[in-house]
Amino acid sequence: MSRFLAFPESPDPRRLAILLVNLGTPDAPDSRSVRRYLAEFLWDPRIVEQPRWLWWLVLNGVILRIRPARSARAYAKVWTADGSPLEVQTRSLASRLQATFGEGVTIRHAMRYGSPSIANTLEELGRAGMQRLLVVPLFPQYSATTTASVLDAVGVAFRRWRRTPELRFVSDYHGESRHIEALARSVERHWQEHGRGERLLLSFHGIPERYIRNGDPYREQCEATTAQLRRRLGMAEHELLLSFQSRLGREPWLQPYTDQTLAGLPALGVRSLDVMCPGFAVDCLETLEEIAMEGRETFLEAGGEAFRYIPCLNDNDDQVASIEALIRRHCQGWPESGLPAGAGASPRA
Repeated sequence: MSRFLAFPESPDPRRLAILLVNLGTPDAPDSRSVRRYLAEFLWDPRIVEQPRWLWWLVLNGVILRIRPARSARAYAKVWTADGSPLEVQTRSLASRLQATFGEGVTIRHAMRYGSPSIANTLEELGRAGMQRLLVVPLFPQYSATTTASVLDAVGVAFRRWRRTPELRFVSDYHGESRHIEALARSVERHWQEHGRGERLLLSFHGIPERYIRNGDPYREQCEATTAQLRRRLGMAEHELLLSFQSRLGREPWLQPYTDQTLAGLPALGVRSLDVMCPGFAVDCLETLEEIAMEGRETFLEAGGEAFRYIPCLNDNDDQVASIEALIRRHCQGWPESGLPAGAGASPRA
């Protein structure tokens, strides 16, 4: 029996597949599910760059004994009747894009950690006759901790394939003009409906400073997104702020830290604040619980009076149009794309 997977030729004309990949989520908001998810997530050497033997002792001896119960309580606060917000919104985004492209292209979603897994989803696409594949990690800003980890997982999955598809990969889309426009329109709609705060804070997920020193472009791309959005909204530098959330461990992470920023703004006279998380394509635990709940509490307890969270783009029309344009640009020249090479590109800002 061959150790490689081989798929029969399929009469299905949809030979182009688009795989949207998000980070992942537990299957349920309980300690067992969260522990299983965290064990996979935190063992990835892209996430924690430490000697494996030392990290194994810390992870299994401390973190996986303490954190699952605490994280499960946090997940329970944001869980919906349909499941994890991240899974629900990612699935909906894929569904809306499938409707946009129609039958000529197959669009699926997968998670880097948890389910649906990248390997299982790719096997499903292979059995359906996939010959060309575009992978779209739903991380606007590139980091080795996210985007490169997705590429790792795709490569591992294809190690088992006899014949791999033609492959393209989106590294980032932090500077795409349609993406910046989608973010700006989201802010403007929020202001129209709820009023405008004295400041707008953009909170991105943090990574250790050491990763930046070693060549990760993440901070640079977060700053570029911030600068482009500031220009598009016509805001002064002091009106639109940047911070980083979700640090883990004792070593320095990217600063300024979001929690410290929220605690410190009222002392500077800021009483009303809008907060947005443009590093996340869809809402998840880190946006809904850490920012919209805990962040709000931090700001109000420090003396703030009005805290308004601006949701992620999720599956709204502007996000669908932005990702559609991104996909079409990266698929130029492939017969299923409907675009000749060099046409229909989504320009960068």
